Amino acid sequence: MWEYTDKVKDHFLNPRNVGEIVNADGVGEVGSLACGDALTLYLKVDKNKKIEDAKFKTFGCASAIASSSALTEMIKGKTLEEAKKITNEDIAEYLGGLPKEKMHCSVMGRDALEAAILNMDGKPAKKVEGEIVCECFGVTDLEIERAVRENSLKTIEDVTHYVKAGGGCGKCHENIQKIIDKFSITETPALQKALKLTNIQKIKLIEETLKREIKPALEKDGGGIELIDVDGNIVSVKLYGACATCSASQVTLKHYVESKLKELVTPELIVEEV
Repeated sequence: MWEYTDKVKDHFLNPRNVGEIVNADGVGEVGSLACGDALTLYLKVDKNKKIEDAKFKTFGCASAIASSSALTEMIKGKTLEEAKKITNEDIAEYLGGLPKEKMHCSVMGRDALEAAILNMDGKPAKKVEGEIVCECFGVTDLEIERAVRENSLKTIEDVTHYVKAGGGCGKCHENIQKIIDKFSITETPALQKALKLTNIQKIKLIEETLKREIKPALEKDGGGIELIDVDGNIVSVKLYGACATCSASQVTLKHYVESKLKELVTPELIVEEV
């Protein structure tokens, strides 16, 4: 039997903000009934892009209900930019912790929030990208990679707790372990902070972050980015397509590209356009 904190029990037995917002500004739907968990998140924002109301409907366990309830309480009153920074770990911490076997419920909340904000911006929900690794739960390699990087996961069991991958037939365990091994040395955030990256490691991480995280986002808006050079902590890039002609290109460069590289590579990086 799992041990739940008093706050988890409270949000399960007395969930906040249950229901649907008519004419919501943004709606995010994640999960599926087939996998046992599904969540729909509704957002209403004011003229200043501040979340004035949030409601949810979910199908799932006590942790799923508690996580969804907690998320709505956390984001009300925040701007969309502030809400975007909320992680699944923040949701779990707000609840005083979740059993490790139930961390995937907080991940589902984070994903629903991202989907709702994309919907609000008139953008389609993120496509399922990458190759399916876990056929039982339809989890891709990119989803597993993100969970490993963001949460410093070390074992197959850890991955199962966060994204369910590996919790079925077990045929995917070997591939999950390969992903863990790939990121355990150079791309785990905790290790990045603790260890000094060599120049080769730094360049490799920059290239992989651009390819995996940044380029797909820019390409959705008709833009693109190319790495030109890395000199110490100065990263020289070239924007093209819609990004090159956009009046907000410098905002994109500093507030998205640079911040993402600082988050996933090293906080000392400075991005410049050539």
